[in-house]
Amino acid sequence: MKTGIANLPLHHGKAPRWLFQRMSKLARGITMAVIEEYGPGEMLRRLSDTYWFQAFGCVLGFDWHSSGVTTTVGGALKEGLRGIEKDLGFFVAGGKGAQSRKTPAEIRAFSEKLALDATPLVYASRLAAKVDNAAVQDGFQLYHHHFFFNADGRWCVVQQGMNEETRYARRYHWLGEGVRDFVCEPHAAICSDVKTETLNMVASESAGSRQAAAVIACERPELILNELGRGDDLFLPKRHEIRETEDIRPDYLRKILLRTYERQPENFEMLLGTEGVGPKTIRALSLIGELIHGARPSFRDPARFSYAHGGKDGYPYPVDRALYDRSIDMLQKGLESAKIDRTEKVRALKRLAGFYE
Repeated sequence: MKTGIANLPLHHGKAPRWLFQRMSKLARGITMAVIEEYGPGEMLRRLSDTYWFQAFGCVLGFDWHSSGVTTTVGGALKEGLRGIEKDLGFFVAGGKGAQSRKTPAEIRAFSEKLALDATPLVYASRLAAKVDNAAVQDGFQLYHHHFFFNADGRWCVVQQGMNEETRYARRYHWLGEGVRDFVCEPHAAICSDVKTETLNMVASESAGSRQAAAVIACERPELILNELGRGDDLFLPKRHEIRETEDIRPDYLRKILLRTYERQPENFEMLLGTEGVGPKTIRALSLIGELIHGARPSFRDPARFSYAHGGKDGYPYPVDRALYDRSIDMLQKGLESAKIDRTEKVRALKRLAGFYE
C-alpha cells in the first residue's frame, strides 16, 4: 500500500454547485458499491492510497492534478454519505478551514450513536495533525483535515497543507492499521515529486532528538531559554527581516515551556500532544537537544517516491502490477454497481480510462 504525501499545484476557486452535486451523488454510489463488495475497511485503505484517491477525484469529474481535489473530493464524499453513515458503517468527519476544527465533536457524535469509545479516534485525529504541522516542518501549513473511520474503530486521515511561496499544496495520508508509532515513521510510504528543506522529527534517525526534546521539555523554562540564547545563530533564516509569525519569540516560548515543565511529558509523543506545543517549540527543543546532548535531528524530507504506482523503467521503483490492476478493477466495479444515471456512468468510466493511460 503506497500511502503518504502528494504535492499538488495550488488552484483558487471552488467547484461549481452543479458539479459538486453530481460529485456527491457519484461519490456516494461508488463508496456504497466498494463497501458492499470489499467492506468499509478496504474503503479506508483505498482513501489512504494517494494514487487511488487521485483517480477517485478524476472519476468524480474534478481536475486531476489540482490541490482542490483534496478538499472537493472529501467534501463531496461527506455530503454524499450524509444520513446513511450508520447503515454503511462508514463515517466522515472534518473538512476545510473552520470545519476541520469540528472534527473531534463530529467523531464523538458519530461514536455516541455506535456506542464506540471516541477517545482513541479523537487522539489519532489530533496527533496526525500535530505530526504533519509541527513534527514534520516542510513549509506547508495545514488547512484541511478529513478523518474517515468505520464502526470497528479503524481509521484513515487525509489532510492538506499550503506553501504560500511555492503555490503548491501537499497532501498527507495516514492509515490507522499501519501506524505502529505516531512519532516514528507513521506514514507507510511517501509519494511526492517535490523535495523541501524539512525538519523531520518523526524520521527513524531522529530517535535521539525526540528523546532529548522530551527530557529537555521537563526542565525549568529559564534553563532552556538560557541555552537557546547560546544557539541563536543557528536559528537565523536566509532572509534578513524578522517575521513574528515564523521566528521564535522567547516570551511566547517561555509560556509553553512552563506548561511542559508542569506536565513533565514522558516521551516525545506526550510532548507533541501538549496543548500549545507547535513548530516553534519543537524547533527550539531540537536545537537545544543538539547543543546539549549532540542529538542531531533529521533534515530529510519524508517525500521518497514520485507520484505514481511506479515507473516503467523501474524508477523510483518498479510498477506494482497487482496493485495497479486492483485499483482499476475496484473503481470500475464501483462505477458499474453505482446506482446513477447511465450517461454519467459512461462519462465517469471514460475519465477513469483516461487517467490510467
